[in-house]
Amino acid sequence: MTTVPPHVVLGVGGGIAAYKVCDVLRRLTESGHDVTVVPTAAALRFVGSATWEALSGRPVASDVFSTVPDVPHVRLGREADLVLVAPATADLLARAAAGLADDLLTATLLTARCPVLFAPAMHTEMWEHPATVANVGLLRSRGAVVVDPATGRLTGADSGPGRLPDPEHLVQVATALLRRGVVGDSPDLVGRRVVVSAGGTREPLDPVRFLGNRSSGRMGYALAVSAVARGATVSVVAANVSLPDPAGADVVRVGSTDELREAVLAAAAGADAVVMAAAPADFRPASASPHKIKKSPDGVAPPAVALEPTPDVLAELARTRVGKGAPLLVGFAAETGDDDGDVLTHARAKLSRKGCDLLVVNDVSAGRVFGRDDTEAVLLGADGTSTPVAATTKIALADVVWDAVVARLSGGTLHERP
Repeated sequence: MTTVPPHVVLGVGGGIAAYKVCDVLRRLTESGHDVTVVPTAAALRFVGSATWEALSGRPVASDVFSTVPDVPHVRLGREADLVLVAPATADLLARAAAGLADDLLTATLLTARCPVLFAPAMHTEMWEHPATVANVGLLRSRGAVVVDPATGRLTGADSGPGRLPDPEHLVQVATALLRRGVVGDSPDLVGRRVVVSAGGTREPLDPVRFLGNRSSGRMGYALAVSAVARGATVSVVAANVSLPDPAGADVVRVGSTDELREAVLAAAAGADAVVMAAAPADFRPASASPHKIKKSPDGVAPPAVALEPTPDVLAELARTRVGKGAPLLVGFAAETGDDDGDVLTHARAKLSRKGCDLLVVNDVSAGRVFGRDDTEAVLLGADGTSTPVAATTKIALADVVWDAVVARLSGGTLHERP
């Protein structure tokens, strides 16, 4: 049985970031998507038709009058499984919000009955202008996903919010939307603010050494990408993560568990959900040496390192939340079995001890899960539910987690603390 590849309409706006969209197109086609590029007239002044056609393997669609019998301004939107607009300039966002149809791309947006994803890129002043803010809000209210731009170097010497998100993570958001195929209603996390921690903390032993763990941050970043695709406002607290920032998420970088605690507690104020996917170190040296600890040349045993426990951030969040406005809490447990019990026995005890609403349990025996693109887990609920998730991608597991979060936020099954 032949599988029809997903059909993506890639709308390209007239901004300097159009050159980065070549990488977006390459990633989409190499992962098996059928892509039709619909550039605006201004976009073709930055990147020509020949480039788009070479990368997509298809003719560029840019003119409503080129193939009139095919009625492209209607057909493209009807046939698309996803419309991705990148870069979405201030002008293009304004025209889309106003419902104009003065070129092939805006006409396609009006006829599309599939998920629509906008990736804005422009100067900071344009992104923060009340007109753009209002246009973005209107598009989101109609069910479109508009990812916030990244912060970084813009054209010239300027720097600030307005940079096109990293192509890799932009494609991840696009494929997450394709996988869910939500059409019509707004994505289910629209209007929600969520916090995700990711990575592993490091506790200094001396200026060059630390105690840490093997967490790469991939699971936390997958959760962030999935939440963005579902319309949430996403804050990520990233501990020693070397991955590109997730598209559309605000990222705060930290190093130690103390720094993680401070950043998560600050971000959690007013959040609807906090997902602690980071792996904080359980212990730290009781005192860090101000100088590098030297190896003795005569074979003398190294000095013993006294350890003390680090703050338990998840337990503190659970302990200090109050009432209906408190965030729903999701913890992660990387477990192995031992003589005292199997993985789930330890996980259920941790769920009770931490006081969170959901616990994602990973069996990390024999090097599983950490640093890999695939994963498997069991999702335990404080209400007694248990949901096994067979071997899958981390982005697919992220969707399972958010499904459970949305169900609890909607149904009011929050495990409240007095």
